[in-house]
Amino acid sequence: MPPRSEEPRRDATGSRRGSSRNTGGRGAGSRSGEPGAGGISDARAYTPRGRTVREQRAGGRAGSDADAGPAEQRRTPRSTGSGDPFRPALQVLDGGRAGSGRAGRREAAGRPGVVRTVTPRTPRHDDEPPPRRRAAPRPARRPDRPAARRPSRKPPKPPRLADPRRRLRLGTVLTLMLFAVIGIRLVVLQTVETPAYAGGGLADRLRTVTLPAARGAIHDRFGAPLAHSVEARYVYADPTQIEDQQATAKALSPLLGMPASELAEKMKPRKRVNGDDSQFEYLARGVDIDRARQIMALELAGIYTHRDERREVPGGDLAANLLGFTSQDMVGLEGLEARYDDVLRGKDGKRVYEVGLGDLAAPIPGGYSVTTKARPGSSLQLTVDRDLQFMTQRILSRHMARSKGSTGAAVVIEIPSGEVLAQASHPTYNAAKPLPSDPADREDAATSFVVDPGSVHKAITFGAALQERVITPDTTMPIANGIKKGDVWFTDTHKAHGKRMSLPGMMAYSSNVGTIQIADKLGPERLIDYQKRFGLGEPTRVGMPGEASGRLLPADEWSGSSAGSVPIGHSVDATPLQMAAVYATIANNGTYVQPRLVKEVIGPDGKRTPTEAPVTRSVLSPENAAALRHILEAVTTVEDGTGRAAAIPEWRVAGKTGTGWRMVDGQKQPGDVASFIGMAPAEKPRYVIAVFAHTPSGGGGDIAAPAFRDMMQFTLRHYGVPPSGEKAPKFTVHPR
Repeated sequence: MPPRSEEPRRDATGSRRGSSRNTGGRGAGSRSGEPGAGGISDARAYTPRGRTVREQRAGGRAGSDADAGPAEQRRTPRSTGSGDPFRPALQVLDGGRAGSGRAGRREAAGRPGVVRTVTPRTPRHDDEPPPRRRAAPRPARRPDRPAARRPSRKPPKPPRLADPRRRLRLGTVLTLMLFAVIGIRLVVLQTVETPAYAGGGLADRLRTVTLPAARGAIHDRFGAPLAHSVEARYVYADPTQIEDQQATAKALSPLLGMPASELAEKMKPRKRVNGDDSQFEYLARGVDIDRARQIMALELAGIYTHRDERREVPGGDLAANLLGFTSQDMVGLEGLEARYDDVLRGKDGKRVYEVGLGDLAAPIPGGYSVTTKARPGSSLQLTVDRDLQFMTQRILSRHMARSKGSTGAAVVIEIPSGEVLAQASHPTYNAAKPLPSDPADREDAATSFVVDPGSVHKAITFGAALQERVITPDTTMPIANGIKKGDVWFTDTHKAHGKRMSLPGMMAYSSNVGTIQIADKLGPERLIDYQKRFGLGEPTRVGMPGEASGRLLPADEWSGSSAGSVPIGHSVDATPLQMAAVYATIANNGTYVQPRLVKEVIGPDGKRTPTEAPVTRSVLSPENAAALRHILEAVTTVEDGTGRAAAIPEWRVAGKTGTGWRMVDGQKQPGDVASFIGMAPAEKPRYVIAVFAHTPSGGGGDIAAPAFRDMMQFTLRHYGVPPSGEKAPKFTVHPR
């Protein structure tokens, strides 16, 4: 709005006084001095908003203005009204209104005010220059009056600052949130994501060490070790680290017992299938611990040792064909070692632990470490008697040495348990060092030796006829010198010329004609049935791997000559162990007991578990079994009997000789198989021994019976069996 103005008033001197305006203490004007009787009036310097003059004091200042005269200096504005350069500011300070009335009221009320004095404007022609402002002289301060004080004014309101407490609270909240996020992340890393992060590099820090499980031992019936494992070391080479192969091989040769050239060949650098250099080559396995220490003491570059296991067989060739052997990795390859490999072999353990890298390749304390303990294998306790086994092998080998290229087997069975006390083969080998050896020498002849048993089979024909009541113990029959079946004539070595013969006489002279005549009364079906009852035609399952089952000729496959060959033990395939079980049945009062070689399994904790109970069945009645034993005793008693060489002076012996053939893949082999199977004491048998000898050049009859005699005599004495109290009965071969 336009500035307000008042008509100028004239003071006592006739001058016009400009209108005054209340500026609220902060006027915009110049300082003016008013001379008078009382002195110079108060003045104020320019402020940023303009010059101001404090209003004269109340009561006395109005009159003095008239006396001031020309000495009074007032500031004359350059223009009026709208031309005042300070008016807009004064209007703002004064609320936009003219201040004369308010100044008068302020003076009337006795309150100081701000008065702005202006001079009247005179008309000015356009060609006249504007009047020049005169500078007001600075009035001298009156000494008797105190300087006028600057009117008090309200200080400007300072800008409103942010509340520091709010900033502090905000900063605290943000800091706590940051720590909370970090803490939650740490918890997640330590709990939820730990396996992922820890497992990321764990594979590079883990090492696995195999903890070998000891292989179970094999003991005899009294606990004596036949085969067991001992801790050893294996020696190996890292070809990439060996500096001088020849010198290294020469240093190791006497310690390992190997030619230096062979060792040098093993140390040669070679590539693996993937193209990498080989860093591991075996030099020797099963090295004694002391010998391994000597090797390590040499400090040969690239030569190391590690824990190993060696199978030790104290007896060497003792029961070697039964025990078999293992590989260098302790895996059963033959014999009982192979048959019971899953029982003897333990379960290796392992230790997985965390190690540092580089020069710190050592277990980290408190690091990852998991140990799985090794579980040792179980042990076997056999029914074999080590001492009896040793003598049986020795006797068999001594007698078999008479015939070059011969093969023999011997089995000793205890009555009534059916346990095998000894099972020997000839030839044999050293199970401690099985290689090199002939595979045929490593076979167990008692279970793999398939033969036509010959005359020892006649006991089955006689026993079946007695049980079926075809004959009685007192039966006699006229025996011709020969009998024809089909297109084959069967004759006897001891000619009867048609005379009557008793059953003991037929057995003592091994009459083929008399046995065939008895079988004719029995018939093929019943004879085959008793063959099966006695255990022929199927394996005994004694525990040996690869046991032969033999074969029986079915009745529908019999030819005309089969009626003559089968009753006397031909056209029948059987093993020495099967035939020994037949005579054990006769000795055991007619009850068949499955032969058993493994008595019990001993666990790593010492717990003993008996093997499966043997199969038993009744074949003959006790009376018929006793009658058959009586008939068989004539073989070693009757003058000129076929088994006189098997007689033992102090004990009564019942048994039967036999002559058959050896069959390989159904083909008859050159030579004969002589056999003798007997029991003693005949009145109450305790042991049955079967001896078979295949001699390509003949003469087996001179081997089997004497070998049986020596074996049975030692067995009876070894177990302290008292001699027979009664002498053998007298037998009549040709009753009248």
